Amino acid sequence: MVIRIAEAVKKAGGNTYLVGGCVRDGVMGRPVNDLDIEVHGIQRDKLYELLSSLGSPITYGASFGIISFPDLDLDIALPRKEKVTSEGGHRGFDIEIDPFIGTKNAARRRDFTVNALMQDVLTGEITDHFGGLTDIENRVLRHVDDSSFPEDPLRVYRAAQFASRLGFTVAPETVELCRGIDTTTLTAERVEAELRKALLDGVSPSVFFTVLEQMDQLKTWFIEIDRMRAIEQDPVFHPEGSVFIHSMQVLDRAAAYRGVVSDPYAFMLLALLHDIGKIEATEVIGGRIHAYGHEVLGLLLLDEFLERLVSKNSVRKYIRNMVPLHMKPNVAAFNRVSLKSTNHMFDDACAPEDLIYMAMSDRPVKAGDVPFSGDSDFLFERLAEYREIMSRPFVAGRDLIESGIEPGDDFSDILGFAHKLRLAGIEKGSALKQTVAYARQLRKRNGSN
Repeated sequence: MVIRIAEAVKKAGGNTYLVGGCVRDGVMGRPVNDLDIEVHGIQRDKLYELLSSLGSPITYGASFGIISFPDLDLDIALPRKEKVTSEGGHRGFDIEIDPFIGTKNAARRRDFTVNALMQDVLTGEITDHFGGLTDIENRVLRHVDDSSFPEDPLRVYRAAQFASRLGFTVAPETVELCRGIDTTTLTAERVEAELRKALLDGVSPSVFFTVLEQMDQLKTWFIEIDRMRAIEQDPVFHPEGSVFIHSMQVLDRAAAYRGVVSDPYAFMLLALLHDIGKIEATEVIGGRIHAYGHEVLGLLLLDEFLERLVSKNSVRKYIRNMVPLHMKPNVAAFNRVSLKSTNHMFDDACAPEDLIYMAMSDRPVKAGDVPFSGDSDFLFERLAEYREIMSRPFVAGRDLIESGIEPGDDFSDILGFAHKLRLAGIEKGSALKQTVAYARQLRKRNGSN
């Protein structure tokens, strides 16, 4: 269909180009999933008439000059000029369609040189006005225009996520320009969208944050991550340095498990935020740096981050549940604790398998030592045992009622006792007897039947 459109446009005196990321990815040999098409040299009404002879297009966003074939998931755009009118991202622009603006001026409005490439659909020829091909070869992310780039502050975070996803460095002049851009006018939704891309698709997700650090742009939306930079750790167990450096290393190790965890985005946020409590808990005792209780002391900071930036409630619940538990698997494996203990740990976790992968990403390494390789085997074996135990018949409320224990204010406590017996591996018959005895003693003690 794209070729047919390009041929019809050519016959009418215009040209059809692939633009933006699809050209960049094609040059880099990356998968191309979405095509961005731009038509030059034809007025919008004429283009709509031409496209109508090929299918059933619709127009939307008239000021943006977009004509779409919804059934093909295909959008065709006309070149446009943008003029910033106020702060606040895309809503602060006046847009004027100009099919005769020329390829250089059309490409000038794009953010980075690697995204300013244009490829003729019919000939395959690439138009590169701003050195994007050279920057791809050198793996450099460089802004196109000094004056238009800062007009959309989201480009600060786009630079960081592109660097993370593409494995590029950011040009020094682009870093310097981004230092002076005010990002406070952005919405949380737009910032989170860039964060999500970096965490889910980044070759090295940590690059998103290290680039923002270089730009001095962590402190607006990622205040807690910025504060981690100043928090030192015990060099015996953390020879890598600060909490920030450690968290970045954990984040990159966690990326290896994105394909197997229950919720990759929530899991990557967990890796990012697991040590947020060290901001509050870190202190020097007897000449050594400690962060006792950091897994729970940081819950207020955690909530502030989640409320500011994470939109999905299920993701927030996942992280609030898992952060206080993140140290337990490695401690359990090191001490080879009882089955009952690991059963309780897995039962407390909303995603017990993810908790193991988090522990594998966060496993402490004493300076000069190699982690004990059997830790993950131990934990997965225990998880299998926990799941087998949880698959067995267990004491439920109806069992208690049939045994003469009527529901009351204390019924949840009685069921909690039964659940503890289940986690201890007690078979149902014995557990029911013990639970009934417990219930009667409890009610006798409380003066009820």
